Order: sequence, then C-alpha cells, then structure tokens
Amino acid sequence: MNSPMYTFVTRDDNSTVYAEVSKILQATGQWKRLKRDNPRFNLMLGERNRLPFGRLGHEPGLVQLVNYYRGADKLCRKASLVKLIKTSPELSDSSNWFPESYIIYPTNLNTPVAPATNGISHLKNNPKTDEREVFLASYHSKKESGEGTVWIAKSSAGAKGAGILISHDANQLLEYIDNQGQVHVIQKYLEKPLLLEPGHRKFDIRSWVLVDHQYNIYLYREGVLRTSSEPYNSSDLQDMTSHLTNHCIQKEHSQNYGRYEEGNEMFFDEFRLYLLNTHNVTLETTILPQIKQIIKSCLTCIEPTISTKHLSYQSFQLFGFDFMVDESFKVWLIEINGAPACAQKLYPELCQGIVDVAISSVFTLNSGGDSSSASSSPYSSSPSSTFTTNSCSSPKLRAPLHVGPFTRL
Repeated sequence: MNSPMYTFVTRDDNSTVYAEVSKILQATGQWKRLKRDNPRFNLMLGERNRLPFGRLGHEPGLVQLVNYYRGADKLCRKASLVKLIKTSPELSDSSNWFPESYIIYPTNLNTPVAPATNGISHLKNNPKTDEREVFLASYHSKKESGEGTVWIAKSSAGAKGAGILISHDANQLLEYIDNQGQVHVIQKYLEKPLLLEPGHRKFDIRSWVLVDHQYNIYLYREGVLRTSSEPYNSSDLQDMTSHLTNHCIQKEHSQNYGRYEEGNEMFFDEFRLYLLNTHNVTLETTILPQIKQIIKSCLTCIEPTISTKHLSYQSFQLFGFDFMVDESFKVWLIEINGAPACAQKLYPELCQGIVDVAISSVFTLNSGGDSSSASSSPYSSSPSSTFTTNSCSSPKLRAPLHVGPFTRL
C-alpha cells in the first residue's frame, strides 16, 4: 500500500458527517490522521464555533484546508440572516422568497429600538437594532387589512424546535422574548402551506449545499422532506406537532411518529411521484428552480466577505438550507444550517461527494502514489502549487458541472 501523502486532524467528535469523511479519507491509504493538536496538517475537520482561523496557513511548506468558512454565521444565525437579507441590495427580491421578519432583543438588554418609520436605515447603521416598533406597525397594518395575524418567534441561536412560540398576539410574542432573555426573530407565519395527503400534514425541505475552496456552489442531488405526523390545524397554535416538523418534536410528542413515512422522512423520488400524481406538477420545473435561485443568491451575497481565495489557507463548507412550500407552490427560505446532519441512508454518498468535490480537488489522490502526477480533476492542481500567490489572484477556475452526486449552480 502507498504511504500516506497527506495528513488531517479531527476536532469535532460530535459531527457524524465528518466522522464518515474521516473514515473515507483513511480508507484511501493516502491520508494519515494526526493527533488533534498537531499543527502540521493539510486538512482540519474542525468544530464550527471553535476554529483557530488566525493560526491557519502559517505552517511552512503546507497547504492547509479547513471545513468551515469564517463569517458564514452571517447566514446561519437567524438574526444575522434577517439583517443580511434586509440590508443587502443584491437580495432586494427577498420579499418573494423570505417571510417578513424582524429582529427583537429583550428589553433588559437595552438595545437601541429602531423607529417604526425608518427601521432599515437604523438597522444598516447600528450593529444591534431592536425592531419591535417596526414589527408592531406591520402587525397592526396586516391585522387591519386582513392579511393574516399569525407570527412565529424563534430564538436566533435555537435549534431542534427550542425557543419557539406561534401566536396571533403581538404583545404575547414580545413578552415571551423579553422573558427568554436572548435575541429572537419574529417572522410572518406561512398560514397556507402546501400539505401532504393523506393526513393533511406540514413538511419542510432540507437541501444540502457544498461550497468548495474556489467558492463554486454545488447542490446535492437528493433532498429530504421532514414531515409532521399530525394534521395541520391553523386554529390550534399550541399543538407544536401540528406546526413544527423538527424530528425531535415529532418523535417525542406525536403518537403517530413514523405512521406515514419511516422516520418522518420523504425523499425526492417519492416526492416527485407525489407532486405528479396529486398536483400534476414536476419537482424539476416548479420547486427546484426556486430552491437553486435562493441558494445561489444567499451564498453569492456573502462571497466577497468570506471567500478564502486570497488567504494563506482555504475553506470549504457544507450547508443545510431549509425551505417550505406554500399552497401556490412558492418556495420560502426558512433558515440555513452551517453544520447540518444528514439522513442516515445518505451518509455514504454525501460524504464521498464531500471528499471528491471539496478535498480531492485540492489534495489530489492517485493510484500510483506519485504526488507529482497530474490531477484527474479539471480544476485541481498538485498541492505544492495550488495556493501560490499567482493562483490566489487568478479568476475562479471553471469547475465541472457535475461531480458525483453534486451539481454546480
């Protein structure tokens, strides 16, 4: 067997995705895993919130790659995403695909409150802005015009359905946030979602997106619907199993968990048939084009601030984009996860795809063990020359349209 050509460290013991990636790398015989604190690595599979970005790229003679982009939290924290979408000219069409949203800070934090009439200007010019006055103005306006009065409060850093309240009452929502003691987002609730039959049930869609070191954006071909086990009931906002599709809520609180789909998951092949047979529409022409456009808009918007093409180290990252579809087949972005888990049956293919797209494009694997041989990928080069000063200043290299299960957007 060839001796290892490259080295990597793993610093996140909780990531099931990167545990699988680690196994795939070691199985090639050309990657050696080092102790987690060894600085002489080519690849770091790190923990998202504890990455030593300032120390990367300073090891003489070593190309270094890390599995997260510094600054990607602009997309992955709910309040930051709301601010980005509201203040970015490139996302001026977001009202078509992102529910109306407001950032709310608890009153005990004494955060400056934006005036109801000039909220966006205040948001642009202040690092922290409480938008409760802007929210209340919109709430009362919508209530008077009959546009719907249901809103949802979500903790900015919350996950797994924690820190959520759905209500018709604006004051109840604000009081809830004040009692929680942390920043939340209040968002217009999608009152008329597309529902699955049988069961009259809500669902959301998880799409996995991989951004490589050259900031090429790839969409994983498979997606999964996370489904509710209970009928959607717009008159009962307290029943979380009716309104939230998070696995942990469904599994813990619904007696019907797994009744309609194993593990409350429906994959794209089944969803394609469902759309065609039930609604006479196709996934490829109605829903996927919207998903692709939203993904590209969001990631392109932050590229200038997070790209590592001009740095001494390089990044890649896997994102999980979560969407809902309304009864008019309009796709809405709900949130973006910066360290997404994956449906169990997809791990082998998704993780092999991560290796092929994001890692082997930088560190070429070859059967002969000769590290000087040319890469089989049309957009990679040997590690010794990948990140020279000249290559960093060159334009983005044209990546292949398809790599394994990924398609470049």
